[in-house]
Amino acid sequence: MKKKWTLSVFILMVMILTACSTTEGEKDKGTNELVYATAKDINDMNPHLYTGSMAAQGKVYESLVENTEEGIKPLLAESWEISDDGKVYTFHLRQDVTFHDGEPFTAEAVKKNIDAVQRNAEKHAWIKLSTKIEEVQVINEHTVALVLSEPYYPTLTELSMTRPYVFLSPNDFKDGETKDGVSGYHGTGPYILGEHKVDEFARFEANEDYWGGKPSIKTITAKVLPAGETTFLALQKGEVNFAFTDDRGADSLNVEVMNQLVDSGDYQVERSEAMNTKMIVANSSKTDSPVTETAVREAIWYAIDRKTISEDILDGTETEAHTLFSSNVLYADIDLKKRDYDVNKAKTLLQESGWEVGEDGVREKDGRPLAMKLYYDVNSPSQKTEAEFIQSSLKKIGLSLEIKGEESASIASRRSSGEYELLFNQTWGLAYDPVSTIAAFTSGASYLHTTKGIKQADELYKKIDEVMVTTDEAKRKSLYKDILTIVHEEAVFIPISNGRMTVVAPKDLEGLAFKQTQFELPFEQMRLQ
Repeated sequence: MKKKWTLSVFILMVMILTACSTTEGEKDKGTNELVYATAKDINDMNPHLYTGSMAAQGKVYESLVENTEEGIKPLLAESWEISDDGKVYTFHLRQDVTFHDGEPFTAEAVKKNIDAVQRNAEKHAWIKLSTKIEEVQVINEHTVALVLSEPYYPTLTELSMTRPYVFLSPNDFKDGETKDGVSGYHGTGPYILGEHKVDEFARFEANEDYWGGKPSIKTITAKVLPAGETTFLALQKGEVNFAFTDDRGADSLNVEVMNQLVDSGDYQVERSEAMNTKMIVANSSKTDSPVTETAVREAIWYAIDRKTISEDILDGTETEAHTLFSSNVLYADIDLKKRDYDVNKAKTLLQESGWEVGEDGVREKDGRPLAMKLYYDVNSPSQKTEAEFIQSSLKKIGLSLEIKGEESASIASRRSSGEYELLFNQTWGLAYDPVSTIAAFTSGASYLHTTKGIKQADELYKKIDEVMVTTDEAKRKSLYKDILTIVHEEAVFIPISNGRMTVVAPKDLEGLAFKQTQFELPFEQMRLQ
C-alpha cells in the first residue's frame, strides 16, 4: 500500500511539473508572439496581383526604396542615380540579401520580377509607372537600371509601394511568369509565411536571416474573426492580442469598445497622424441615376454634418474633411470653395435644378424619384453607422438613400465596373498622394467611372498626363491646382473625415510605430516586454 501511494505521489508530481513546464513554455512563447484579428483572410499572397492582404504582404516582401516621413530612403537598393534626362534610374543593390528560400537577391532577380509585372500590363494600368518602363537592364550582379520612355517624377514613389514592384524568389515563378499564379511566397522581408488555413488563420515566422536584423517578435498570426463583438470577446479572452485598421480603412472595433479595452489595463490604443481622406465616391457616368447631376452631388455634400460624424460617431478620432486632400498633402494646400453643413443650401440647389418635393417627401423630376444607393464595407462598424446617419440626413432634403453593406472586395469590384451610384472609399494616403489617387482618376480599375461623366473630363485627363511628366516645379503646382479644382467643383469626391490608422495592442508592447503608408505596420521594430 505504501509503495502504491509513493508511486501515485510520484506520478502526481510528474504531472504537476509537466504542467508547470508547459505553462512556462507557453508563457515564453507568448512573450514573442502577436495574434491579430482580421475580418478577412490574407488571400493570395502573390505580390504582383491585388487580392492579398497588404498588411500581410508588407511583412513578406520588400521594394527597392522606402517612402518615409523624411522622403524616399534606401531599402533593397543601397543607393541610386538618376540620369540627367530623367529617363534612367540606376540602382545599387544590397549584397547581403537572400530570399526566404535561400536564393540570392540579385539584379537578375530584380529584372525577372519587374519584367513579370510589365508582361501583365493591363492589370497594372492604374499605376502610371507601368506605362513608362521600357526596359530593365542588368549592369552587373548587384546593379540594375530602369529605363523609362520619358521622365516621370513619381517613379521612386511608385516603386516604394506595397505592390506590385516588390520581389518574389524567381523559384516561385510559374513558367517564368507570376500573372497566372505562383508556386510559393518567398520574399526578402522580415517575416516568412508559414502555415495558412484559408478563412481561419495565417502564421508568419521571423526571418532569422533577415538582412535588417532578427525581428524580436518571433511569430505573428493573422486570425480571421468577424469584426465587432466577436473580435472584442477574443481580445478579452486573450485569444488575440492585436487589431488594426485594415486595407480598406475599416476598424475591427468601434471607439467605445477600444476605450473599454484600454480601461481594462491590458491594452493600449495608438492612432497615427491623419493619413487619408475618407469619402463618398459618386459615379458621374451612371446615366440612369440622378447622381450624374453636379447639383445633386453638391446637395449631398452640403447635407452631411461632418462635425457630428467626426465628434460623435468617430468620437473625435478623425477630423472633419472638406477637400479631397488635407492641406498637409504635397501640392494640395490650395484655396477651394468650402461647402459647410447647410441643409437649406442643399434644398435650394435641388429646387433650382427642378427637383420638386413629392407627396411622400421624396423629390421628383421628370417622373423620376431622387433615389440612389450607397455601398459601405460590411466589416466596418463605423461605416455602417455613418451610412445610417447620412441616410437620415439626406431624407431631410428629399433624397431617398438605400444603404447596402458588402464585402470590401465586392465594393472594389463595383468601383471598377461602374456598378454603383455612391460608395465609401478613401484616398491612397499621405505617402502616395496626390500622385496615386489622381493617377487613379483615369484608371478603369479605380475612379474612371467617377470622373468620366463630368463636363471637363477630357481636360482633366490631359492635365493629369502633363503633371506626371513635367520637370518644371512651378508648372507642376499649377497643374495640380487645376486638377483639384475641377474635381472639387464637380463634387465627385465628397469628403467626410481625415482617417488614421488605429492599433489596439498589448500594454507591454514596445516599438509600436506607423509607416508612412496606411496599409502596413513595422512589426520588425516591435518587442514585447
